Amino acid sequence: MKTFTLALSPEQFSGAEKTLLHSADFRVLAWTYPSGVKALALENARGRVVALPYQGQMIWSATFDGCDLTMRNMFSQPRPSPTVIGTYGCFMFHAGLLRNGCPAPADDHPLHGEMPCAPMDAAWLEIGEDAAGAYLRLGGGYEYVQGFGDHYRATPTLTLRAGSGLFEIGMAVTNLAGKAMELMYMAHMNYAYIPGGRMVEPMAGARVRVRSSVPAHVRPTPEWSAYMAQLSLDPSRLNTLDSPALHDPEIVCFFEAVPADAAGNAHFLLDHPAGPAFYTRYRPDQFSHATRWVLHNADQGVAAFVLPATCEPEGYLAEKTKGHVRSLAGGKSAVFNVTTGYLSAEERRRLRDELGA
Repeated sequence: MKTFTLALSPEQFSGAEKTLLHSADFRVLAWTYPSGVKALALENARGRVVALPYQGQMIWSATFDGCDLTMRNMFSQPRPSPTVIGTYGCFMFHAGLLRNGCPAPADDHPLHGEMPCAPMDAAWLEIGEDAAGAYLRLGGGYEYVQGFGDHYRATPTLTLRAGSGLFEIGMAVTNLAGKAMELMYMAHMNYAYIPGGRMVEPMAGARVRVRSSVPAHVRPTPEWSAYMAQLSLDPSRLNTLDSPALHDPEIVCFFEAVPADAAGNAHFLLDHPAGPAFYTRYRPDQFSHATRWVLHNADQGVAAFVLPATCEPEGYLAEKTKGHVRSLAGGKSAVFNVTTGYLSAEERRRLRDELGA
């Protein structure tokens, strides 16, 4: 199949939804929210992902087989904002790239850095076929440059496959400067909190520890502090989402030395009581760290069962001290890929047979 590429322009996004592309396997719709944010829906026979092509190529929502994958949140629509905290209702954002995580008082960066809501310079669609079959891809380009400072190009991608509830999220970062740049990146996927759900890591053996520091936005209660002390001794107590009252304030765990299968992939799941599952796989040789974030209260519900990253999300100075901030030489690139999404009960059974868990 011949690859077809369509360059996008802001003028294509009117107030109402309109079809930009329609094939036997896919459909693409474009519109502008009342807030002014431009959106693009990539659809296949099983569902859709809604991306914001000019705002960090954030993925605002994802729905497959009638199941909403996105965290419960306070936003009825995406908001134009220079930082992610002003529109924190999305399914996924690209966290980083020069700085990442929750800033400590001595840090000077916004929550999760400059990339989540970056004003993209270009966006495009691609439809084609590869070894894995027919695909529909959204791509984008963002050039960051500061006089006497850093200069890089970020190229995020979102790829939907025919007939699949899984999709691929990519990020390529190229250092355009003559000197090395610091690099901190996290694929921040904010999955829905599923009561009674169980988080599973089929490739057992990762080291897990509960976050001991308390960020400024967290207000501990005595009950929460006691629960945290128990989790510190046995992090597996968090695996089942059966204690929502204890998941406020947020619970954060860090994974180290995550094992991979023979193909180099790590696998994480959030199994639903009825049989389906949310699923993520990634390569630990691309992402040296992973985080788990769980929160449940009257306003938000999220079970981010795995957030692959190059560092932990405790802010620049803390990660620099730990030695977790990567260096990317001038002219060099770093590439990151994640496959994530929804598995039907039958697909989950097949994966269980394949992985043994």
